[in-house]
Amino acid sequence: MITDPSAPFWSSDDQWALLLPALLALVLSALIGVEREFRAKSAGLRTHTLVGLGSAVFMIVSKYGFGDLVDIPGVSVDPSRIAAQVVSGIGFIGGGLIFVRRDIVRGLTTAATVWVAAAVGMAAGAGLPLLAIGTTAGHFLISEGFPPLARALARRRKETPILRLDYFDGRGVLREVLSTCTEQGWAVHGLDIHRESTTDEGHRVASVTLTLAGRGELVALAAEIAQLPGVRAARTGDEDLLDEE
Repeated sequence: MITDPSAPFWSSDDQWALLLPALLALVLSALIGVEREFRAKSAGLRTHTLVGLGSAVFMIVSKYGFGDLVDIPGVSVDPSRIAAQVVSGIGFIGGGLIFVRRDIVRGLTTAATVWVAAAVGMAAGAGLPLLAIGTTAGHFLISEGFPPLARALARRRKETPILRLDYFDGRGVLREVLSTCTEQGWAVHGLDIHRESTTDEGHRVASVTLTLAGRGELVALAAEIAQLPGVRAARTGDEDLLDEE
């Protein structure tokens, strides 16, 4: 409600200056988007640029959009409220980029990048250009520098989790084994069937090797799988043993 007819209609008299932080957010978030576009990710140039620009505009509105209401009695302004809602809203976009396929979670890095693009836009909109630029530089450091480091750490790992098992074929045992691995926090990255044999009673027995990824207790997993109906034996191993056979 306008209490003073002579009061200015616009919230700020220097609105051209407010375009500068929005422009900075657009440029920085577009740089992040170019890197994602180059890697052919589900969220690319347009998504990151729009998220960064939109976050900056929300922050600018939060800081300067209510300047004409500050002096009105009974009106309180809290600039942090819009910023908090931006953070919550980005969660919906990030959640839509995460999906699970074959027991492997995908899209986490892309969702996190969208989250960072929103942070860059918020920093630019809040009038913190050095923080926005530094965060963008940090994104490129992580996206370009960390994958080689992760591969180096993987090569230094002493052994790849391997699980060997013999089971009666044709009884749905393997399906139960894969379900147990998933429940215990393991993802199956490879399955190699070595041979099939027949017992004296005429039952077919399959021997397979599962290549796993996870941080659970491998021995405990083997012990649990060994108790499943139809499993004859379950044991752990490594790639060296696998190659010798």
